[in-house]
Amino acid sequence: QVQLVESGGGLVQAGGSLRLSCAASGRTISTYTMGWFRQAPGKEREFVAAISWSGGKTYGTYYADSVKGRFTISRDNAENTVYLQMNSLKPEDTAVYYCAADKSLRTTIATMSELYNYWGRGTQVTVSS
Repeated sequence: QVQLVESGGGLVQAGGSLRLSCAASGRTISTYTMGWFRQAPGKEREFVAAISWSGGKTYGTYYADSVKGRFTISRDNAENTVYLQMNSLKPEDTAVYYCAADKSLRTTIATMSELYNYWGRGTQVTVSS
């Protein structure tokens, strides 16, 4: 069993930056694909970004079109932590951001939330205009 705890959310003005962290405990996440999702009020949870597991030094990443070029996902397996660097934030980025883990060892990055096995409780990100 893996426990995920997000941190780093807060209130920021449009154009600003935040760095979210997802700390994992219970076991190593080195073989898990890790993803970030978000859910705005009244909307469904949506995929934001994910980073694959890898036995080598290079990890695959995938981003939603809405955040491509502004957000960067990374991981530190030694720290058992995943990060989401968010730059050029927009009011429409306002949401609760969730960290998730996919333990399936699939070779492609999943963007459907149903394919992720473990979830954190989320951290609120609010971007003011």
